[in-house]
Amino acid sequence: MSQPLVLSGNSLNLADIEAVALRAGSDIRLADEARRRVAASRAVVDAALAEGRVVYGVNTGFGALSDVVIPEADIEPLQLNLIRSHAAGVGDPLGPEATRAVLLLRANTLAAGVSGVRVELVEALLALLRHDILPRIPRLGSVGASGDLAPLAHAALAVIGEGQVRSGVDAWEPAAEALRRAGIEPVRLSAKEGLALINGTQVHTAIGALALLAAERAVDSADVTGALSLDALRGTPDAFAPEIQDVRPHAGQRVTAARLRGLLDGSEIRESHRSGDARVQDAYSLRCMPQVHGASRQLLGYVREVLAVEVNSATDNPLVFAESGRVLSGGNFHGQIVSQALDLVPIACADLCAISERRVARLVDPAMSGLPAFLTERPGVQSGLMMVQIGAAALVSDARRLAVPASVDSIPTDNNKEDHVSMGVGAALKAARCVDILETVLGMELLAACQALDFLAPLRSGRLVEEARSALRGLVPRLEEDRYLAPDIEAAANLVASGSLADVARRAGL
Repeated sequence: MSQPLVLSGNSLNLADIEAVALRAGSDIRLADEARRRVAASRAVVDAALAEGRVVYGVNTGFGALSDVVIPEADIEPLQLNLIRSHAAGVGDPLGPEATRAVLLLRANTLAAGVSGVRVELVEALLALLRHDILPRIPRLGSVGASGDLAPLAHAALAVIGEGQVRSGVDAWEPAAEALRRAGIEPVRLSAKEGLALINGTQVHTAIGALALLAAERAVDSADVTGALSLDALRGTPDAFAPEIQDVRPHAGQRVTAARLRGLLDGSEIRESHRSGDARVQDAYSLRCMPQVHGASRQLLGYVREVLAVEVNSATDNPLVFAESGRVLSGGNFHGQIVSQALDLVPIACADLCAISERRVARLVDPAMSGLPAFLTERPGVQSGLMMVQIGAAALVSDARRLAVPASVDSIPTDNNKEDHVSMGVGAALKAARCVDILETVLGMELLAACQALDFLAPLRSGRLVEEARSALRGLVPRLEEDRYLAPDIEAAANLVASGSLADVARRAGL
């Protein structure tokens, strides 16, 4: 981002989130109108305290302890105790990209000006991002009760100068030391602010937003690997004709078909067997790419709609409305809509894994491809790409297991006060893992399809397909004899993850 990102609480987009996530030390500032809203909301909290009113989250306990009224002298210790007691996550920490996204989304929801916090608290979160001071947020331990309480509490520890952080180095260090080095004063939490830091959906929304963007790139990349496989198997693009799509005009299907037509345009391979091709139609994994890839693309479109709303939503409880002066307790922290949407990501990815692996299986089988077994010059003496297909099959099985939804797995917590929970972080982590698997399976297909096309030389595929093939060949040479394949698979998967193939697909149409 060349220009500072200005947070208003209502205008953040998914591209902004990824840009901040990928860059250490982003310049992020709070919009003037957001400052005014935050200050006005805080004034309502201060007035309630001055009048001695009992307000949930301000001068009461939390969750099952909400009926306990807290004396004025204990209000600040209450907020501090809340952060410390709820920082009970376990497991490996989130990576730096997801952690930056969590901090950004938490700052943005507070910037909406309905959480009753001071402007200084929002600025403290932005200071962490500017200095790339990243709290250690364990992946596990959240059920989505009152939002992502445990992981957000770990993020909040850094604001108050506690817990562990990473700042420009791989090693973890005490947050107090990193803040001191950056010249940042730890925040002394005031009424409502501890709760405002941990009540919401920002962890699973952050992980999910990054997973969605990667999944969208993977769907586009699948069109490219599918086009490579179709030509390598000397299939026909007739099934992608506009007339077929026009009479079943699902948006995802039409986009996929148009891109496949554009990718294969000008293929010498297709022209070489057009007149003598006796095949009436190809297998489903080739012929039905518009219907299958398109379904995944359209499913991800719904997930995008949900996340686009969620990243600019106020998910705290209670919410503090300056215009009416009301402090209302509700359920915006409940992540069910996000959790359900994120459960769709592994479904979309697992389906793409399955169809991609079937194309790999056809490429390495001489009975289906007409090419040497396992795409090696010396089958038997050499195993060629045998293990690429076997590895892809294993990953498909993993993806299918991840496609089992988390959002239906509610379990009561907090003395049954929180008796229906979203399992949002679980859904988000599954989504991210399944996207990683898809990128690898597509990388495996890319390896196999490019190897197969090498056997059809000197004939060439369409211009854009050849561009994708050249991108791989710049990283991975043709397999002339058996070699250590893990680095080849990793390089191909990274090429998919980079978005390079997605860029090729997007230039092919729609």
